[in-house]
Amino acid sequence: MKRAIFLLPLALFLGVAAFLYRGLFLDPAELPSALIGKPFPAFSLPAVQEPERTLTVEDLKGKPALVNVWATWCVSCKVEHPVLNELAGRGVNIVGVNYKDDNASALKWLKEFHDPYRLNIRDEQGSLGLDLGVYGAPETFLVDRHGIIRHKFVGVIDERVWREQLAARYQELLDE
Repeated sequence: MKRAIFLLPLALFLGVAAFLYRGLFLDPAELPSALIGKPFPAFSLPAVQEPERTLTVEDLKGKPALVNVWATWCVSCKVEHPVLNELAGRGVNIVGVNYKDDNASALKWLKEFHDPYRLNIRDEQGSLGLDLGVYGAPETFLVDRHGIIRHKFVGVIDERVWREQLAARYQELLDE
């Protein structure tokens, strides 16, 4: 009986230690999303540059897109922005979601740093971001031509991330 009492805490300790040890090798940029394989959430929000224009999920359909959640208050977004401009120059279809931001600030940002977005959704209240499960900016979703979310990337897209993680996935969506 005394031996069993001793082994139980040891077994619990080893189980917790194994669980924590496994966590050391997980990629923090790979946050799971329950939306992978599901349709992009329905929304009806104004465009950043055309406030009178209402954008919906139907505007995303027709060709694959990188849907990039960004904001002017996001320091990492400023780091990522030149790469997005370059990708847009190469023909990558990028849709922006301006997340919890002031529209005047967003317009100023796009004028100053250039606009890589084919469409730019104004999500001042963060409702679309909430539906997408956004933790913060930048976050990027790969969406196929039918509006299905295929992949989620959390963090800055730089040339290495594009080359090693996203370019092949985007090309697969183009080839479908």
